[in-house]
Amino acid sequence: MNPVLGEFWPYLVLILAGFLPNEIWRLLGLVLARRLNEGAEVLVWVRAVATAILAGVIGKLIFFPAGALTSVPLSVRIGALALGLLAFALIRRSVFAGVLVGEAALIAGAMVLSP
Repeated sequence: MNPVLGEFWPYLVLILAGFLPNEIWRLLGLVLARRLNEGAEVLVWVRAVATAILAGVIGKLIFFPAGALTSVPLSVRIGALALGLLAFALIRRSVFAGVLVGEAALIAGAMVLSP
């Protein structure tokens, strides 16, 4: 084994096999998307479908959780969602604020109410 690569070879494989192939497609999408009209009917539909899929995933995580989330009571999960949505609405529609407040509420509720 090359002493320079030594313990860093897994990271090199991760970059070459995982990151770069995906990054090429993201860059190509960015270049091609510059010419698109955001108000085009097909893009509005795509955005609506993406939003619906995300809502479905969130609903599944709340009502049919898996893993460690199963130990968190349903009321805590719904409350965290409500607080996250409230933060999103109140803090200039900031997705970051909504996620941060929702996660904090979920963690706090899980620590207080979970067995």
